[in-house]
Amino acid sequence: MSQPWCTALADGVRLSVRITPNAKKTEVLGILDDALKIKLQAQPIEGKANEALIRFIADKLDLPRRAIVITHGELNKHKLLKVESPGLTVEAVKQAFL
Repeated sequence: MSQPWCTALADGVRLSVRITPNAKKTEVLGILDDALKIKLQAQPIEGKANEALIRFIADKLDLPRRAIVITHGELNKHKLLKVESPGLTVEAVKQAFL
């Protein structure tokens, strides 16, 4: 079953996330406006927040960082990510983050 923030693809899933950089710690806040809300303990300069986001998603899903690509919103707080892992399901992503 698809969620508005997580959609199944043939080779993985697409995630819609909204980030808040410069947080005291990196954590998931929940779903907000059809996006997974994540606070990041990284500054939004020189790609540090994007790197922290990819590292956080990879760690939570137990995947290599190269499996996660920011497809839209690299310079924005709202981002679309493609997680390339053929066996990954929307339900597994939901359990990892919620």
